[in-house]
Amino acid sequence: MRGPLPDYPWDAMAPYAAAAAEHPEGAVNLSVGSPVDPSPAGVREALAAATDAHAYPATAGSPRLREAIAEWFARRRGVRVAPEAVLPTVGSKELVALLPFLLGIGAGEAVVFPRIAYPSYAMGAALVGADAVAADDPADWPAHTRLVWVNSPSNPDGRVHDAAWLRAAVARARELDAVIAGDECYAEFGWDAPWDAERIPSILDPAVVGEDHRDVLSVYSLSKQSNLAGYRAAFIAGDPDLVERLLTVRKHAGLMLPAPVQAAMIAALADETHVTEQRERYRARREVLRPALEAAGFRIEGSAAGLYLWATRGEDAWDSVAEFARRGIVVGPGQFYGDHSPQHVRLALTASDADIATAARRLAAA
Repeated sequence: MRGPLPDYPWDAMAPYAAAAAEHPEGAVNLSVGSPVDPSPAGVREALAAATDAHAYPATAGSPRLREAIAEWFARRRGVRVAPEAVLPTVGSKELVALLPFLLGIGAGEAVVFPRIAYPSYAMGAALVGADAVAADDPADWPAHTRLVWVNSPSNPDGRVHDAAWLRAAVARARELDAVIAGDECYAEFGWDAPWDAERIPSILDPAVVGEDHRDVLSVYSLSKQSNLAGYRAAFIAGDPDLVERLLTVRKHAGLMLPAPVQAAMIAALADETHVTEQRERYRARREVLRPALEAAGFRIEGSAAGLYLWATRGEDAWDSVAEFARRGIVVGPGQFYGDHSPQHVRLALTASDADIATAARRLAAA
């Protein structure tokens, strides 16, 4: 049996959340990026219409869903994939955590991910006994690497990789005979130039891989752009041989997306209006919160895209977390995202307009 798993990091936030709750006006939680805005009406209607789901759903997804995903990739990401080269998943977190297992990776092999990163990449390695390697420079990826995670735009720090960087990363992964997966769930939310006007490139973009998707996968979720976190609606696309392997393993494991959720995804993928509206909500919240943080002495780093502000004022992140808690604001410490961000905190833009305004007002009072 493999060794014990690490504690769930967010459990360490309990005393700070309790301190924030003691604020006379209550706590404002900016620590977890869980959407608060309504799911689109058309999506909810599609879900309701599909509730007579008496038969088992296909692990591969319905033919119409796979077509809708392929059409969305062409329209929004500039990527051509066949419907047979896409696969729905039960949210993206389960895929991130399970991909090493699904690919047959184990002890003596390595999973690489960014130095500042969402912790589920490392957890996926831990679950199969593989080495977890945090390294940004492709030259530092070790010879026994079998899976590379690229996260662009990044959670938590909002950095974006351009096509040239992605092209070099794919080339290095292929040298190592490794699979490379791009976690691209925040790609609709570019804020700073050039990403406020240009499409954030996918790892499957022709400028990165041409038409050769060998050993390359793109992961996407509708949680943020469509407020469907509670639906667990995500998908993967890329190398058709890899997708076929993933499908086979997922069939054996019984990993399938409920049929009503598949119907909801089809509706969400066809409607771009709600995504534009949601992007403008987040833009407005960012324009309230960022100047308030800067006026309170915090420097915003990265944060060119995505749903978070990555802030520091040069002190230990836990000290910043405690200071925010005294103001009735809950934020996430940089230590949750690896050993390379001990002085940063992450603030989510997924709170309501009222909560963002309240947080800005409390920062101004500080």
